Parts: sequence; C-alpha cells; structure tokens
Amino acid sequence: MLKIIVLSIICLGVLGSGGYFGYQAAYAYGETAGYESGYSEGEDYGYTSGKSQGYEEGYQDGDEEGYSRGHDVGEQSGYDTGYTLGKDIGYQEGFSEGQIDGRENGYEYGYLQGTTDALGHGFTLRDPTYAEAVAFMNQDSTSENEYDGSEYGVYVCSHYSRDTNYNAEITGYRCALVELRYSDSGHTIVAFDTIDRGLVYFEPQSDELVVPGIGKRYYQCVIPKPGRYYPEPSFDDTIRDILIIW
Repeated sequence: MLKIIVLSIICLGVLGSGGYFGYQAAYAYGETAGYESGYSEGEDYGYTSGKSQGYEEGYQDGDEEGYSRGHDVGEQSGYDTGYTLGKDIGYQEGFSEGQIDGRENGYEYGYLQGTTDALGHGFTLRDPTYAEAVAFMNQDSTSENEYDGSEYGVYVCSHYSRDTNYNAEITGYRCALVELRYSDSGHTIVAFDTIDRGLVYFEPQSDELVVPGIGKRYYQCVIPKPGRYYPEPSFDDTIRDILIIW
C-alpha cells in the first residue's frame, strides 16, 4: 500500500514538472510568435503611417520653399524683363517725340534766324493801319538825326529814308522807299500801304504826311505840323516821276 502511495506521488511530481516545463515552452513560443507578429504588424503600420506623415510634411516644406524660391526668381526675372522692355519702349517713344519736337523747334528757329539774317526782322512783314503808321513815325527817332549835306553827303534824305525803312521792318511793318525825281535832282521819302487808307507817304526828316503828285512842287505836297511853314525853295522841286520801291 505504501509503495502505491509513493509511486502516485512520484507520478504527480513528474506530471507537474512536465506541465511546468510545457507551460514555459508554450509561453516562450507564444511570446516569440506574438512579438514577431506584433513587430511585423507594427513595422508595417509604422512604415505606412510614417511614410504618409513624412510625405505630407515633406510636400508642405518643399512646396513652401519651392514657392518662395520660385517667387524670388520669377519676380527678379519679371522685373528684369519689364525694366528692359520699359526702357526700350521709353527710349523709342522719347527719341521719336524728341525728334519731332527738335524738327519743329529747329525749323522755327532756322526760319526765324533766316528771315532775321535776310531782312532784319521776325517771321513776316505786314501792312499797318493808318493809325499804326502815324504812331510809328511819331515814335521813330530817325528824324532826330542831324542833316549833313556837305560835299560827300554824309547824312541826307536817302539816309533818313533808309533808316526809317529799316526801323519799320524791325517793328514788323512793310515800308517802301519812294524816290521823287525832279528835272535835275530828286528827293527820297517813305510810304506805307495802310490797310484802311491805302498808300500814305511820310517825310522821314520831320515825320510829316506828304501827298505827292506828278507836276506838283514838293514843298507844297508836305502837310506841315502846326507851327511849321515851308517856303519856296531856290531850286525846282517839281515832281517829274515817283518811283516806289518795296
């Protein structure tokens, strides 16, 4: 009986020991299998998740940096292109406008200079009104020059007429030299073809009006200013011909 009990105890011990070692072996196997399975699944999930997150963050950073650099490069390139184009167009327009203005100004200046050199006055001469002609003769200082009829005729009637004619053209008026021919001599005065009274004559030595006529004595043709009187000259001043020179 005692042997049976001892054997039973030994058998239980052996079975218990075997179960323990079986448990340990099964635990170790299960732990290894679970670790490997979890590691594989975790690695797959982590890779997929990390890849997705990394892609999004990398795309965002790359997009921002690329936009920034592209914007800078594009802005500089656009500025350079726009500056060059604007400069070229501005130069062309400025050159064209300057050429037109220069041509107009040059023509005007050249015309003015040419007429001044040729005639001693501005663009054109015009016929004055009667009042303008009278006002010009009254303000012109030629009549104040001293007459000198010496042997060489230093300053005589032709010089008075010449200077009055020149001053009239400087003022812008068309003025004629008038040669009155006598039988053995002559005299020179000036005339204006006024727009309201027609041809009027002036004695440039006195600024007085003259109404000449063929066959008339010149001293009788002068309309003297108040207080003046012209006596009959010692020579024959009968007008034989009137020559008007414009």
